[in-house]
Amino acid sequence: MSEHNIAGKKVAFLLTDGVEQVELTSPWQAVKDAGGEPTLVALSKGKLQGFNGVDKGDTFDVDLAVADANAADFDALVLPGGVVNADNLRVDKDAQNFTRAFFEQHKPVASICHGPWILIDAGVIKGRNVTSYHTLQSDLKNAGANWTDEEVVCDQGLVTSRNPDDLPAFNAKVVEEISEGQHAGQTA
Repeated sequence: MSEHNIAGKKVAFLLTDGVEQVELTSPWQAVKDAGGEPTLVALSKGKLQGFNGVDKGDTFDVDLAVADANAADFDALVLPGGVVNADNLRVDKDAQNFTRAFFEQHKPVASICHGPWILIDAGVIKGRNVTSYHTLQSDLKNAGANWTDEEVVCDQGLVTSRNPDDLPAFNAKVVEEISEGQHAGQTA
């Protein structure tokens, strides 16, 4: 059980096929354990395919298509990684707009591994302190982010981590930021 109670807080998890499964299931469980209400938002309705590295994992039921999702209905956003997932999300205009809206509404956003790619395409990363999977370092720096190699980086409601090994620290910080609510410095 988390030391932070986020009872009644609605948390969108935005992802698609190719998600790194543990980067979905671990924060999802942390949100539930702290009393939050996670919702799986994807590019389309139906089921999506999780992966454990390059091996197929489980399938997951989509709760809501991103085209039908509204950031105003949620208290926070989590962006799991997985290279295929992140590469497909980053070019989707609905996913970009949905992600950007959380920043415009000053709400917590958490992203791990390859997840931060969409933050570049959503136009919300310039001047922010972040980390990610090491191969995104140049992309994030070129987009104006301040990238560091740390377990978890928190910048005014934006939480980022590098890989599944960082999940315990990532999950704890995600729940903490959701419990704190809006951050004035969390902006597009």
